[in-house]
Amino acid sequence: MPNPLSSPEAYQAWIYSLPADYPAIQRSTLVYIPTGRLFARVEGMLFFEQNVVLCVQEFLNFSLNVIEGYGYEVTRSHQPANALDFPATPEYCQASYPHKDKLYWYDSFPHPHIPELASTDPHHKHVHPNIKHNRIPAPDLSFTKPNLPFLVEEVVAMLAAETDAA
Repeated sequence: MPNPLSSPEAYQAWIYSLPADYPAIQRSTLVYIPTGRLFARVEGMLFFEQNVVLCVQEFLNFSLNVIEGYGYEVTRSHQPANALDFPATPEYCQASYPHKDKLYWYDSFPHPHIPELASTDPHHKHVHPNIKHNRIPAPDLSFTKPNLPFLVEEVVAMLAAETDAA
């Protein structure tokens, strides 16, 4: 597979093929939105079993072949993810949307004042308890390679662990 960050066309083809490449993805609303000839953003949701939803927002720069910034949030919806009236991405993926349980999220906002995050700065993960302020390093995230394979595999592993525990 060529590097998806090598061109806008490669990234578009790659994100739209994710459900075929990862059978655990039940549905995808990811959309590639060009913001210039060599710039774009990707936003949308990936849906998994047990009403787990991965909200995605990425800012892409193809002149440098990088992800310039991102936000990824994993939640469990209070309503079936396959419901016809499931909210659109801008509504559901808002931090304040009330009908979901936040499981964890990743962002690329730097926190140089937190020594525990220095090893992967600015990549970090927000986890419970006190999810807003409890951050841990995120060594598997990058600006120079796609993050979605890791994130999908992480969700799949979480769901498998829940199944094994039940």
